[in-house]
Amino acid sequence: MVKLIALDMDGTLLTPSHEISPRNQAAIKQAMERGVQVIVATGRAFYEAHGVISKIDMKLPYICLNGAEVRNESHEIVTTNALNSELIDQAAEVFRTEDIFYQIYTDRAIYTTSIERDIEIFKDLASQMGHEADENRIRRFMEERLERGTLIETEDYKAVFDREDENVLKLLASSPSKAKLVRAKNSLYEIGNLAVSASAPHNIELTHVNAQKGIALANVAEVMGIDMKDVMAVGDNLNDISMLKRVGISVAMGNAASEVKGIATKVTATNTEDGVGIAIEEALEALDSKAAEIEHAED
Repeated sequence: MVKLIALDMDGTLLTPSHEISPRNQAAIKQAMERGVQVIVATGRAFYEAHGVISKIDMKLPYICLNGAEVRNESHEIVTTNALNSELIDQAAEVFRTEDIFYQIYTDRAIYTTSIERDIEIFKDLASQMGHEADENRIRRFMEERLERGTLIETEDYKAVFDREDENVLKLLASSPSKAKLVRAKNSLYEIGNLAVSASAPHNIELTHVNAQKGIALANVAEVMGIDMKDVMAVGDNLNDISMLKRVGISVAMGNAASEVKGIATKVTATNTEDGVGIAIEEALEALDSKAAEIEHAED
């Protein structure tokens, strides 16, 4: 019986235009009105995720940066799992060796050495998802992030790494070269104490080994007093696998990676077809059926 629902954002809850469809919104609202808890579980930082989620006017807790940061429904930080300097130095050396571009996600902002490279990555991501990239819209989005201070362009990451008052929570690396990514992943696995995942075919998401969606979700469920068999998770990519493997009901999006579909208990529609809304509606229907069975048995 579903008591908690965890939702990935990009490729899952959000449409390709980074919006939450009316049907998805209605389903989340209905679930919450029925007493089912809903939590956002994303690879995004809170300052990048909340701007989208806040538009639906619902107070939701967050698992951010693949579990590196957890916030309650009041958006207060509950837990943080940062990368230490040794892990950062070793990972950065791997990316330098393979000449792979990467960004730094901290608890304050995202740092990049090239806005133009960021734009190319966004365009490539849109293409991978089968959509035509709107470069003007992407540039406006980048400008907005720069103005807000959530994205900062810098010539050198060393100053960021050396700050004692700022936590590095995730490294996001991107390359069009599959061979480079494979070699980099193998080297990162050898370092140990790192969670190596991906949110798209051409990237690597790197967090502390304890910063995984599945671990964070299990901790949240424990605090809520909810058994993991009563948790449903919905996702589309490799960084969702850790939570999909731990829950009672794991739902892969219709547009999910094959590895995700392979471990999910069910597959819903795509993120352009209200897949999240449909999955939640079916979960609520199952609750109604269970309640009817109990009522019938009592009669």
